[in-house]
Amino acid sequence: MKFDELDSRMRIFETAHDHCVLPGIYIVARLDGRGFTRLTKEVHQFEAPFDIRFRDLMLETVEHLMNCGIDITYGYTQSDEISLLFAYNENTFGRKLRKLNSVLASEASAKFSLMLGSLGCFDCRISQLPNSTEVVNYFRWRSEDAHRNALNSHCYWCLRKEGKNATQATSMMKGLSVAEKNELLFQHGINFNQIPNWHKRGIGLYWETYEKQGFNPLKSEIVPATRRRLKRDLDLKMKDEYSQFIAELIS
Repeated sequence: MKFDELDSRMRIFETAHDHCVLPGIYIVARLDGRGFTRLTKEVHQFEAPFDIRFRDLMLETVEHLMNCGIDITYGYTQSDEISLLFAYNENTFGRKLRKLNSVLASEASAKFSLMLGSLGCFDCRISQLPNSTEVVNYFRWRSEDAHRNALNSHCYWCLRKEGKNATQATSMMKGLSVAEKNELLFQHGINFNQIPNWHKRGIGLYWETYEKQGFNPLKSEIVPATRRRLKRDLDLKMKDEYSQFIAELIS
């Protein structure tokens, strides 16, 4: 069998199940760290429940993903997860799911591992959202999840630091209301309202435009030039205000 014939034959098996996101559909990719509890608590022993060093590793990873050839409108990270909202008409890889999932997961894993100095692996999944309302709902969902996780994490590690083991701490928290969890923290000298907002709301990254001085060599004069850069927002709004913020990003 000649090479061209063999090549055509075998590529059928490789691409037979390719699926593409249809035009007019919003794309959001969510990446999660694989085995990050062990990585951050045992292998590298980051401070619990939140560590600025780990936060900055995640932020650098998000910035890398937003600069790796795919047009990303908004990036969001909380804990060991990353969400990326694609530009509405983004068509990289023909919107093929297998390519988007594999490339984003590999880019994130490679960047994070290089910075950390050891292996950190991400998986990736794509949400296909039919309209802007569901995009807002998606990021509102992740924001609410960040708030819940922050409250639970601070409570859990308060109990661990006072000597409870993992099973005991988990059991003591089971069935507690939000008010009771806040009271638990207060008894340990922590006012949840005063915890840094990036713990409770996650962090957003989006593009902003700015002016800088440029030089026109034809006229030999200084001229204003418009550029864009990524902004890190560690003080995201909450609830309906956050929904409005996301809606304005995609309007």
